[in-house]
Amino acid sequence: MTVRMLPHALIVMAVLVSSGIGPSEAADTPQQLKTACDKGDAAACGSLGFVYAQGSGVSQNDRQAATLFRKACDGGYMPSCAPLGLMHERGAGVSQDAFQAGTLYRKACDGGNAPGCYHLARMYMRGTGVPQDDVQAAALFRKACDGDYIPSCAPLGAMYITGRGVKLDNVQAVALYRKACDGGEVPGCSHLALMYAQGTSVTQDDMQAAALFRKACDGGDAPSCSRLGSMYMAGRGVKQDDVQAVALYRKTCDGGEALGCLGLATMYRMGRGVRQDGAEALKYFRKACDLKSKVGCDAYAQLNAGKQ
Repeated sequence: MTVRMLPHALIVMAVLVSSGIGPSEAADTPQQLKTACDKGDAAACGSLGFVYAQGSGVSQNDRQAATLFRKACDGGYMPSCAPLGLMHERGAGVSQDAFQAGTLYRKACDGGNAPGCYHLARMYMRGTGVPQDDVQAAALFRKACDGDYIPSCAPLGAMYITGRGVKLDNVQAVALYRKACDGGEVPGCSHLALMYAQGTSVTQDDMQAAALFRKACDGGDAPSCSRLGSMYMAGRGVKQDDVQAVALYRKTCDGGEALGCLGLATMYRMGRGVRQDGAEALKYFRKACDLKSKVGCDAYAQLNAGKQ
């Protein structure tokens, strides 16, 4: 198997997401951590692995990070097993090996490390390195979420919404999305916003939906920005404001979100929040079409035919 060196930023993200190791645990200098690691302190090895993965005070080095995570994991320091698994999953500093990744995630999870349960759940969802098994995935997402690894809560909520691996239960989904959103997970906020907008297992509440779409939008979720734009356009849950709607549609369209392009095209076509401009409307319907929106393609074809 080949070894692929992945960009520094990706490895930093991977370590941050996957481990219980953080900068506060790596407060000692690299030399102090090395001395402790050489004396058999597995936690110090894990923290030093984080330092090399991040390139904090040392030259960033994926191979060295992986070696140290291995030493820490083998020494019984479970927070290092999941990041090493992620490095094997992605081929960062080690050979890409999905089976080995799954083995490491399982070791971490069995050792009480919630991120390990989360990553193993992902693999069961996809059938990567392990047999595809939705029931097992749901159980592992539950274990991680109950262990307060918040990124696991929204995926479990989605499984309850669809009845995938668990009995369909919208009320349970609402609770999980709320926990995720309260914990700072954008997908939890965006899904909970939709449930409030539609009144699915909660009392329909446009103001609550708008507030949650805003939170998700501010967290970088483009579809939520588009939906918030639609609420400003219609005056649902917020004071009606075409200019604000246009700004949100433009932001998401510029970022490659078809729904934003559709909204922006509509505003140009109707002359709401912007000067009416058929050419601009046509341009943005075409962009929505290019982004695989059938509505955009149909509107573009209709509007373009009217020009002939």
